[in-house]
Amino acid sequence: MQDLRENLLALKLGGVMMIPLSLLAIAAFAIMLEKAVLYWRHARLSSELLILIETYGFAWGDVEKESEKLHKNNYFRRFFEVIISNRKRPYWWTESRAADEAQVIETALSRRLWVLETIVTAAPLLGLMGTIAGMMHAFQLIGSNGLVNPTGVTGGVAQALIATAVGLFIALVSLFGFNYFSRLQAQVMDEMERLGTRLIDHIRLDQEESNDEAA
Repeated sequence: MQDLRENLLALKLGGVMMIPLSLLAIAAFAIMLEKAVLYWRHARLSSELLILIETYGFAWGDVEKESEKLHKNNYFRRFFEVIISNRKRPYWWTESRAADEAQVIETALSRRLWVLETIVTAAPLLGLMGTIAGMMHAFQLIGSNGLVNPTGVTGGVAQALIATAVGLFIALVSLFGFNYFSRLQAQVMDEMERLGTRLIDHIRLDQEESNDEAA
């Protein structure tokens, strides 16, 4: 409890810049929490479905059955359903519809990541502004006759250091979050593209076999 009081007092000493810094911290935490839930609920692929598609010789009914086991808003399910529902059409048509759906999914995954990227830049700058404000406050207490208020000078320096430290901390956490979720997004899209290629190849083989039989 004593440590908590000391931490709150330290933040209070950070000055007025602690208000926007606190807002940035809350925004960064909210976005990272949202992204974590998003990937956990809607961007996971079951191992059964992955293994099935990797066998190449799968039946479409089995793929459809395994896809339906995923959450209805799962991005992989949505992507596979577009391909499955259009598999009777020419493969170039199916490829185009799958590419459109992948673009929609990528947009959804990247939503609000720009805010984290902005926080990475804005937080240190706000901390720097707090540093300037604190140092200006400290210098104002040094008159022509020397040091007027030693305690006030100490408080100004403390304000400068706290604002800088908090701004850098928020920026570092946001940077790690931005890089982590950007990497997750790239991995999901790469996996989706790879498995989509498997499904499209299967469609092309089915259509070639149908054409051979017809000939």
